Amino acid sequence: MTEQYNTTEDLALIAAGEDTNLEDNLAANVNNLPSVAVEIEKIAERQRQITAKVQIPQPVEPIWRVLTDYEALADFIPNLAKSRLLEHPKGGIRLEQIGSQRLLNFNFCARVVLDLVENFPKEINFQMVEGDFKGFSGSWYLEPYFLGECIGTNLCYTIQIWPKLTMPVTIIERRLSKDLRLNLLAIHQRVEQLANQNS
Repeated sequence: MTEQYNTTEDLALIAAGEDTNLEDNLAANVNNLPSVAVEIEKIAERQRQITAKVQIPQPVEPIWRVLTDYEALADFIPNLAKSRLLEHPKGGIRLEQIGSQRLLNFNFCARVVLDLVENFPKEINFQMVEGDFKGFSGSWYLEPYFLGECIGTNLCYTIQIWPKLTMPVTIIERRLSKDLRLNLLAIHQRVEQLANQNS
């Protein structure tokens, strides 16, 4: 079963139910923002794959720099309270992230420790090694596209998630699909902002 969502129409509704400044800013700029396509696929009873895609009218390199500046992600990604690099026992990339938000009038926090593998300039894969889910893994995929003489990037984010039994899967699924839209729009804004500063 696959569900599809489209961001720009839903964004004002999402922001109305949430209370983060960043979401409000994104909602205020809804007419200037690109569409984000989100698909949810049911892998098993309590496992989901969620994919979000957006087009960013910038080349791959500046987007890669934003995605791999891991400790700065919490500065602009909604509901990401913490993102910090940890020492990896084998010298790889290990990242701790903590998401925090209100769900059904209670504060919900989820922590994951991810091992990442970068394959510049195409993809970043990650796998949970410790955290608040039974399973959590996925990838960022960057693909250039050409529009006349301009080069842009198709940015695709896919996660496979397996919540613990204490987490209602439908709420997690709904929340994550909203979060992924907002996250991709926040990345789009960050990349454009940095491009304007450097131009």
